[in-house]
Amino acid sequence: MTRGGGSSSQHDSVSDAIEDRAEDYAKRLDSSDIAETDSLNDLDIVIEALLDDSALLIRGRYSNKLRFGSVYEQVSNVGPDDEPWSMRKPLIAGLIAAEVEFRGPLRLSPTQNALLASQFETLGAALARSELPAHAVRAWTGAMELYRRAHDSAAEDRCGLELARARRATMAPGWERGVSMAADLLCGYGYRPFRLLGWVVVQIALCTGIALLSAGTRSSTDVVYLAVLTFLNPLDPNNVTGMEPQAKVLFAVEACLGAVSMSVFFALLVRRWFRL
Repeated sequence: MTRGGGSSSQHDSVSDAIEDRAEDYAKRLDSSDIAETDSLNDLDIVIEALLDDSALLIRGRYSNKLRFGSVYEQVSNVGPDDEPWSMRKPLIAGLIAAEVEFRGPLRLSPTQNALLASQFETLGAALARSELPAHAVRAWTGAMELYRRAHDSAAEDRCGLELARARRATMAPGWERGVSMAADLLCGYGYRPFRLLGWVVVQIALCTGIALLSAGTRSSTDVVYLAVLTFLNPLDPNNVTGMEPQAKVLFAVEACLGAVSMSVFFALLVRRWFRL
């Protein structure tokens, strides 16, 4: 098998091809009126063509390093304050290189898997900043898959949350995007279940405040006690004797909210802890 200068030269040829195709792709992306998600079909064509390059069958001298280090180095030089259009070419080149390396014919070592996962994660964040959320989805997906292989649950969850947010950014304004945003605020798409406890406190405080305004003859202490208790367990009809009808309705609604909120919280918690 060819080694030394010949191997390095062939590696450089693939890197050069990636750079050239990324530049053409970025120009088409900037000048085209098609949606970003539709342009991913062209990206797949570029990647598939590069995967047929026989140079990918040659293993480099440093088998535990990533193959396209020179391409990834340009990604690391992209700053968070750069203009989105100026970031696109090096980021697209990095995404193409990472996809080719991920899907290439040679098996990656555990060290390479970890390095490539980190590279995908870097690309996902940068692509999102450069207003290319659909491309960021591809990067976050690759990062999640590699972290899953490495059994790094914390990193997998971190990328899963960003993946969900990138997918939301690809949605058109409307109810579907609003529901997605609510899922993020309430529990971080299930990756932040303890955030729900904050909303539980808000719900209890809100219901308590409304109940105090319609407590009727009941003392404030009793109302606060009942409002907190109702969230965890529906009240007996005798407990609301002497209260205004609207207070009874309020406590019924609060009991339903409590049942749903706590059920979702424990379901997400079990999923997170036991990786269901």
